[in-house]
Amino acid sequence: MTKLPKSEDTLLIRTDFSDEAAWQDLRVAVTTPTDDDADFLAVLHIVDDRAYEGLTTREIVALAPEEDELLIVADRRARGEPEMPLLAVHVSAQDAGDRDAPFGGTDELRVVARELWSVENNIAMANMDWEEFVEAADDDVFRGF
Repeated sequence: MTKLPKSEDTLLIRTDFSDEAAWQDLRVAVTTPTDDDADFLAVLHIVDDRAYEGLTTREIVALAPEEDELLIVADRRARGEPEMPLLAVHVSAQDAGDRDAPFGGTDELRVVARELWSVENNIAMANMDWEEFVEAADDDVFRGF
């Protein structure tokens, strides 16, 4: 299996290819700045390659560059629900170098597409801790503060 690309931006990996129109809607949602004056936007490197179709979280983490702390997955659930809840995967720093370690080094959280910028920007800049987003989630989905 091909390793995921290295990028300065957070990887968004497409793993569901069952509905092209829904995928395009999701892409628009995550690449459109917020409506307020700040124009917040997630900084993403979109990986749209069938080589990653159907991969599990564990497989994605194993293929990701070692330095990547946050990975975003566009899976069937993200494509199939109105809020487009993407799967955010946080890889703890102490386990980032051992991608084959037991799954204890990662944590998952669903993030609705319109709020992805908040998680991505704040984790990438080390402005907030992962736990703050987990605690703010409702039914394991982060919808904003």
